[in-house]
Amino acid sequence: MSAAVISLNRHLRPDGPPATVEYRLNAPIRRCYNGALHGLSNQFLGGIFETLAGLGRKHMSSQKWIACIGVFLATGALLIAAFGPVNRDGDSGTDRASSPTPENTSPQPDASSNRDDDRTEAETLIVDEPAPAPEGMAWIPGGTFEMGNNDGPPDESPRHSVSLDGFWMDATEVTNAQFQQFVDATGYVTIAETTPKREDFIDQLPDVSVIPEENLVASSICFNKEFDREALRTDFALWPYQVWQAVKGASWRHPEGPDSSIEDRMDHPVVHVAWDDVMAYCKWVGKRLPTEAEWEYAARGGLIGKTYPWGDERNPDGKWLHNIWQGEFPFENKVLDGHEITSPVGSFSPNGYGLHDMSGNAWEWCLDFYRPDYYAKSPQRNPFGPKDSFDPQEPRMAKRVQRGGSFMCNANYCIGYRVAARMKGTPDSGAFHTGFRCVLTTGMRDAFDKAPARKVADTETSSAGS
Repeated sequence: MSAAVISLNRHLRPDGPPATVEYRLNAPIRRCYNGALHGLSNQFLGGIFETLAGLGRKHMSSQKWIACIGVFLATGALLIAAFGPVNRDGDSGTDRASSPTPENTSPQPDASSNRDDDRTEAETLIVDEPAPAPEGMAWIPGGTFEMGNNDGPPDESPRHSVSLDGFWMDATEVTNAQFQQFVDATGYVTIAETTPKREDFIDQLPDVSVIPEENLVASSICFNKEFDREALRTDFALWPYQVWQAVKGASWRHPEGPDSSIEDRMDHPVVHVAWDDVMAYCKWVGKRLPTEAEWEYAARGGLIGKTYPWGDERNPDGKWLHNIWQGEFPFENKVLDGHEITSPVGSFSPNGYGLHDMSGNAWEWCLDFYRPDYYAKSPQRNPFGPKDSFDPQEPRMAKRVQRGGSFMCNANYCIGYRVAARMKGTPDSGAFHTGFRCVLTTGMRDAFDKAPARKVADTETSSAGS
């Protein structure tokens, strides 16, 4: 990983001294924090939508207060005020970071290099499939749709018209087996597998010498099944800190930590991969991440204005059509869908475009920077997202969009499994419920055929035939 896990447990211990609180949270902890705040907006700001959609809300009782959380929040607010200067954005009238810091900034890919050509708004959309789909991909015919949701959290609005050229999309999330091929061919090491150094935190802490040596370890975020059930409270923004933990040795090879393995999960989605990791994979395979617009259009599967990839009812005929959390999060997962963690890709029926797991299983990275106000200014034709990132919850941190929800989502915590739901994460952050899938445009087909992954595939085919 690109940042150390600094005193997570001490942030939560009610009996210990307040920990040193960094101005910016480290990569995996930031991911947890993002989820907490976005989950909070889904719970409160999205309450009307949940009622209309029939997603009943369950309220958790209040138990013993964790005293150090108050210290953490107060100190964090002071640090943000002291170290987080902002500029007034003349475009939107919102405060944003004067500039993202280097370790949290991934360059926005050149949109023109990913488009088929410099097509104008008046030109005809690419609708028909121009060539057979590459193995494992499905053609998404071009068209116009209404993106967003006026009845959900504020960042899902306004609903607006978007027109897209057709493209191919992976029918499933990228699997452990596919990512293993990439790593074997390139020797790539993911961020979660990388041991951080104190100098990585020079822009994050006033004094990096306070970082304990034992916290400078490669790790990633997992669910903590042993959280304190008696002390848990859910009435403040950072409450999910209590049910997540940074696990030393957790990575895509070891999803729950060093004692776990993917040996029997090669057909599951790869997880613990950061945005920077998946961009490296995309380059090797000759594809790219979907834009947020492409992702939502594809997830809808040709249906108009529906809540899920299959319609408006979450459980038609009492059936579970996706891998999410059943029961009251985080206390009980009834596993009614048959999967406590990730499920093999393709375990559930595809949508109208032949795509699996566009709701649940693992969150999926998108190409776009995240801004909550982008929909109000998005171009209609082939939008590639804003030129920079702004998250009012963490204004100095660059964020990329995530979509689709995961096996950890449920109605009382996170309803990210809706087709319009938005999430975001810092590009150097991975977690045990975050993966991705790729797309390919017609203009990328030649480059795809010459990509390093194709050469590996051709070599393996030749060897098998000899």
